[in-house]
Amino acid sequence: MNRTFNKLLVLGAVCLSALAIPLCFTGPAVAMGAIGRELGGGPLAMNWISNAFMLTFGSSLMLAGTLADRFGRKRVFLLGTSAFALCSLALAHAPDIVAFNGLRGAQGLAGALTLASSMAALAQEFDGPGRARAFSLVGTTFGVGLAFGPLLCGYLLKHHGWPALFYAAGLAGVGAVLLGAARMRESRDPQARRLDWPGLLSFTGALSLLTCGILLAPQYGWASLPTLGALLAAGALLAVFIRIEGRVARPMLDLSLFRYPAFTGVQFLAAAPAYSFVVLLVLLPERLIGIEGMSELDAGWAMLGLSAPLLVLPFLAASVSHRIAPARLAAGGLLATAASLLWLSSCAPGQAGAMLWPMLLIGTGISLPWGLMDGIAVSVVPKERAGMAAGIFSTTRVAGEGVALAIVAALLATLTRHSLGVDAGLAPEPAMQAAQHLAVGKLDSALQLLGQGREQAAPLVQAYGAAFRSLLHILAAITVATAGVIWYFMGRGAASAAGVADPAA
Repeated sequence: MNRTFNKLLVLGAVCLSALAIPLCFTGPAVAMGAIGRELGGGPLAMNWISNAFMLTFGSSLMLAGTLADRFGRKRVFLLGTSAFALCSLALAHAPDIVAFNGLRGAQGLAGALTLASSMAALAQEFDGPGRARAFSLVGTTFGVGLAFGPLLCGYLLKHHGWPALFYAAGLAGVGAVLLGAARMRESRDPQARRLDWPGLLSFTGALSLLTCGILLAPQYGWASLPTLGALLAAGALLAVFIRIEGRVARPMLDLSLFRYPAFTGVQFLAAAPAYSFVVLLVLLPERLIGIEGMSELDAGWAMLGLSAPLLVLPFLAASVSHRIAPARLAAGGLLATAASLLWLSSCAPGQAGAMLWPMLLIGTGISLPWGLMDGIAVSVVPKERAGMAAGIFSTTRVAGEGVALAIVAALLATLTRHSLGVDAGLAPEPAMQAAQHLAVGKLDSALQLLGQGREQAAPLVQAYGAAFRSLLHILAAITVATAGVIWYFMGRGAASAAGVADPAA
C-alpha cells in the first residue's frame, strides 16, 4: 500500500510539471500585448517571448535525457523543476523585455531538463499496463495545460495582471519539487553515454542561427547580409553536426535509424502539428486581442475551441489504431485540418464569431495524429532502439515548433508588408515598419507609427486580414504535402502501433 501511494505521489509530481510547461507556452501568447505595454520592446522582441522558450526547450531535450540517464533522473528532475519555478517567479518581476526574454530562454532549458527526467523517472516507477495508464494521464495533463492555458491566462490578466500567470507556473513547479524530493527514487542508466559536446553545441548553434535568420528577414529582407549570414551559418553548423554524429561511437543522433522508412515518416508526423496547429496557439490570440480588439479573457474562451478536442479525441484515435492503419488516421486527420485551415481563412477580421467552427475542426483533425505520434515513434524501430527514437522524435517535435513559429511570424510580416503596399498604398519603408507591428497584433503601435488615429485603422486591418488569409493558404498547402509524405513513408514501412518496420522495406 505504501509503495502504491509513493507511486501516485511521484505521478502527481510529474503531472504538476506537465501542467506548468504548456501553461508557459500558450499563456504568454495571450499576455503578449500586456507584457509589451509594461516592458516595452519592438516586434522582434515580442516574437522572442515565444521563440526564446521554444528554442532552448527544443534544442536541449536530447542533452537533458543524457544528463538524466548519467547523473540521475531524480537529481536532474529536482534541478530542472527548481530552475523552472525560479525562472517563472523571476519573470513576474522582469525589469524590461531583454531580461524577460533572457529568462524565457532559461525557463525553456529548465523545462527540457524537467520533461526529459520526469518521463525517464516515471518509466522506472511503473511497468506493464500501469505504465501505459500513467503516461496517458501525463499526456492528458499536458493537454489540459495546452487547452486551458489561454483561458486561465485571460482570467488572471483580467483580475491580477500578467505576472500572476508566472506565479501560477512557479507554484506548480514548487509543488512538483516538494513531491519529487519526498517520494521519487533515484535511478540512472549504468550504460549511459558520455556527453556529446561537439554534437550538442553544433546542433544548438544551428537551431539558434536558423531561428535568428528567419526572424531578421522581415526587418532586413530575405536577401540581406544579416539574414543570409545567419541562415548560411546555420546550414554550415548543421552539416558539421551531421558529420560529427556519423563518426562518434555513441552519437546523440543515431542517423542509422532513418533507414527505417516509417521512422522517417514519423519525423514528418512530429513536425506536422507545428505548422497546422501550434503556430495558431500564438497567432490567433495576437489577432483576437490586438487586431480584433477582444479582451484577453474572451480570447481565452475563444481559443478553447481550438484546443479542447485534444482532451478527448487523441485517446479515441489510439483506441481504433489497431483497426485503422495509423498512416490512414494520421494522413486523414491532417487533410481534415488543411480543409479547416482553408475554412478559417474565409473569416475576415471582424468575424471572430465565425471562427469558432473552423477552429474546432482544426483541433479535431489534429487530434487524430496527436494521439498516435508518441506510440508510433518507438514502435517503428527495434525495441532496443526505442529510447533513442523517442529522444529524436521529441526533439523533432519541439524544435520544429520553435522553427515553425519563427517562419510563420516572418511570413505574416512579409505578407502584411506586401498587402500594405498594394492595398493601402504605403511606401516600402513605412509599410515594412507597420507590418512588423501588425504581425504581432500591435495595431495601435502601427497606427501611431504612421501618425494615424483609430478612425483610420480600416485599411491596416484589411491588409492584415489579406495577409492572414494568404498565410493560412500556405499552411494548408504545407499540411496537405506533409500528409502525402507521411502516407508514403509510413505505408512503405507498414508502420503500426504494435509493429516494427522492416528496414529493407
